[in-house]
Amino acid sequence: MEQSSTEEKGSFMLGSETGRDEVSALARGLALLRLLGDAGMPLSNRDLAERAGIPKATVSRLTTTLHAAGFLRLTADERFALGPATLQLGNAFLRSYDFRQEARQHLAELAESSGANVHLGVRDGLDILLIDTIRPRTALIVSMMDVGSRMKIATSAVGRAYYASLPPDQQAALREEIRAGSGEQWPQVQGRLDAALEEYAQAGFCSSFGEWHPDIHAVGFSLRGPRGELYGVSVGGPAYLLTRDLLLDYVGPRALETRRAIENEAGLA
Repeated sequence: MEQSSTEEKGSFMLGSETGRDEVSALARGLALLRLLGDAGMPLSNRDLAERAGIPKATVSRLTTTLHAAGFLRLTADERFALGPATLQLGNAFLRSYDFRQEARQHLAELAESSGANVHLGVRDGLDILLIDTIRPRTALIVSMMDVGSRMKIATSAVGRAYYASLPPDQQAALREEIRAGSGEQWPQVQGRLDAALEEYAQAGFCSSFGEWHPDIHAVGFSLRGPRGELYGVSVGGPAYLLTRDLLLDYVGPRALETRRAIENEAGLA
């Protein structure tokens, strides 16, 4: 149960320059959709313009177009929220991951045996995007993380496990992206990544103890799908229930057994 900040100011801001092959209007429209998805509440054209760094007149044209196509809906107080067309796309995206259903039974058993929240995710930029989440029936605290939530690769156990399991060339490319996005925080982030590589090599998983919240502990591991695709799995919850010793001595090894069972069943062993 880890969480990343999803609404840092400027994270959606678009400069006047775009990639050589990028369509500016499309990029801006998609940025508005992502911003609304992470906002957790309806936003006005003014709100969107300020958060995205796009002129209000441009935002108005984009929201009108997206609303007409069903990607946005207009609330009674003249604010915008995601519309039904985004749900259709989201469901189509999730259906493309048939591996979720194959892995779910094993991940559910892991959630019950460890008393932890288990999240399955894929990489999206510098985040792990959750595509499935499983809570144990005995959970005393409901996790705020759900499908569509994000965890930063650099600061979450699941993200660092994903990073550590990449082939060297892909790992180096991701490390450079993280460096470019970390700014002045890079020395601290670099130390975390280096420690993650060592931990993953020794234990087969990565851990996080109170990094984003002092009361949350978690371990993360990677999972290879039948077509070679790479997933990340987070196993975590309240620190008073999932102590450091419990996570490292029981939950982590149990997570690796789960990975072997899933990959054996998929014929990947």
